[in-house]
Amino acid sequence: MATDKAYKVLAMAKGISNNKAKELIDRGLVYVEDKKVKIARAEIRTDTVFRIEYPEDIEILYEDEDIIAVNKPAQVDSYEIQDSIAGAELLHRLDRDTSGVLLLGKNREFIERAIKEFKNRKVEKHYVAWVEGVLYEKVEIDEPIFTVKKGKAFSMIDPVRGKKAHTVVKPEEIQGKKSKVHIEITTGRTHQIRVHLAHIGHPIVGDEQYGSRTQSKRILLHSAKMKLLDYEFNAAEPKDIARYK
Repeated sequence: MATDKAYKVLAMAKGISNNKAKELIDRGLVYVEDKKVKIARAEIRTDTVFRIEYPEDIEILYEDEDIIAVNKPAQVDSYEIQDSIAGAELLHRLDRDTSGVLLLGKNREFIERAIKEFKNRKVEKHYVAWVEGVLYEKVEIDEPIFTVKKGKAFSMIDPVRGKKAHTVVKPEEIQGKKSKVHIEITTGRTHQIRVHLAHIGHPIVGDEQYGSRTQSKRILLHSAKMKLLDYEFNAAEPKDIARYK
């Protein structure tokens, strides 16, 4: 059976350019049955049937003259949302796979005030995730995190080079050998939640980069609530978070 590079087969099947096909694979939106196509240049049969799962429309949770709160879908880059809202600037970022509350500022004065709140650790950040294994009790993690940003960012616990990081994890529900947990972070290091949970032996489901052995369409992490200045924003849990399988 004839084979070709995955992005070329996808481009031919969908009538799109090679570049567009490669971008869709790189963004993690292309599936063959239930398996995500991860490598655009991988050899694949030319009769392969693909499915493209585009993210849902961006839901605006709240907007005034200073701030826009968005319920970010998984598989969308935070910068794509910034680019799609004229005159708005990200106040923080969520990983591509993470869904939930994402905040953007609309004027310089407010943006600077908000960024100061983040720097001073005055922003409340609550997440929900499904993790590997059974977690019975509250865990507090104070382990410094060091991030290498060559190519794909990778973070690790490093007492010498790491920056202070603080995460509180509380169990909410247990299903089989998976636990649903509530997470609050007071710092915002790159991949903080993912690294800290992996460190205590409970990597987030689908997070193969940090040791999850369960395949999932995405890393099952959701930004559920944020409090900034006098604002509070909540994003409803998507189906894959509300209920595991």
